[in-house]
Amino acid sequence: MTASDRFTLTRPIDPPETPTVEIVSSTQREEARSAMAVVAALCDQDVSIRDVAVVVRDLDPYEEPLFRAAIQYGLTPVFWTQLRVTRTRPYALVDAVCETLSESSIELDTLLRPLELGWSPTGEVSDTWPIDPATVSKAIRRLPRESRTTRGWKDVIEASGDVDDRIWKYVDWVSAAPDPEPGLVRELLSDVIEGYAEHGLPETKATDSPALLDTETDARAVVRIRTLVEQLSHKYADRLDKKTVEQSWDDVAELASVIVTQRPGRREHSNARAVDVLEANDVWALDVPYVVALGLTAERWPQPPESVLPPEFREAVFRGEGRSRLLAPQPAWAGGRDRDQFVDTLRAASRCAVVMRHTRTTDGEDVPRSPFLEYLDNEHVSEASRSQLVGTDRDLPPELQRYLTGEVK
Repeated sequence: MTASDRFTLTRPIDPPETPTVEIVSSTQREEARSAMAVVAALCDQDVSIRDVAVVVRDLDPYEEPLFRAAIQYGLTPVFWTQLRVTRTRPYALVDAVCETLSESSIELDTLLRPLELGWSPTGEVSDTWPIDPATVSKAIRRLPRESRTTRGWKDVIEASGDVDDRIWKYVDWVSAAPDPEPGLVRELLSDVIEGYAEHGLPETKATDSPALLDTETDARAVVRIRTLVEQLSHKYADRLDKKTVEQSWDDVAELASVIVTQRPGRREHSNARAVDVLEANDVWALDVPYVVALGLTAERWPQPPESVLPPEFREAVFRGEGRSRLLAPQPAWAGGRDRDQFVDTLRAASRCAVVMRHTRTTDGEDVPRSPFLEYLDNEHVSEASRSQLVGTDRDLPPELQRYLTGEVK
């Protein structure tokens, strides 16, 4: 690696000409509140919600406080994140069905787990499915705990006379399930996810918050599981031919887990009435007047490099002195990806970028400023102006107001 290549990895940031305004809050929760207050104040000034985007390097620690702050200011946030399908209810339902079908002698909790997750037959009257949790819990309390076959459970339920008929219908469906041949796997799991789409999705929406975040997650998961079922049947057939899996529902579930974690889904469409909240790696094609970027702290953006090599060694490799010039430094050591995404975030704003950070952790420890901010000529919003911004009047700070009216420095 040449000296110029090494310099490229550690060169100073050459920020775009976009004006930047810095707002500092005490805590991360206050930072999120300030961010959504900026969005709300801009909308109060007749800025379209589609002309504002909120960006963070990593959404995981910010999604919950941003959601709460958005609701506080009457905004609907839509989070552009990779869908963690394995954490969704539709996926849990498919996994629970596979576990139930894999057992020759089933415990009661395992047997009824799919009902707790919203299993419903297709083509049934909507208001009778899914079975409400109280009915499932009642059955669990009244039925014996010993493991038995599905046929044995059918007999027990039928003889009890005190268990909802729909539970017997479900157990009958489990009992009649075919062996896991590829075509039959696709047919059975397709019925499972379509039953959830017919009955489970309306239930989620009925109990959801006004922002409908759970409904959107469920709907995205249903789309992904439909694709998963198609992929699963083909890959399962291929692996059966190669004898790398056995014909079992356990192997079907394991293969499904492998596929779905390798191919995460994303939100497929935009909501014209919502504020978009994106991760920094998704902003490269974004072009809006206003961008609000959060998390500009030394520990969040850039994130410290994960390396087993000591900092002194990495620094020596960067300098390229002596024998270390024979070694090539890793771009991640210099936060190259984080730096590029930070510049992309600034470039996404055509009128003004608002950069935000917080100064304390929840334990009261100091949080250093991001080194990226040292390369910017920021205008700083005072604490008094920030307090007015997050207050009931939502006064836009003068440092931002001038970019709204067209007055520039």
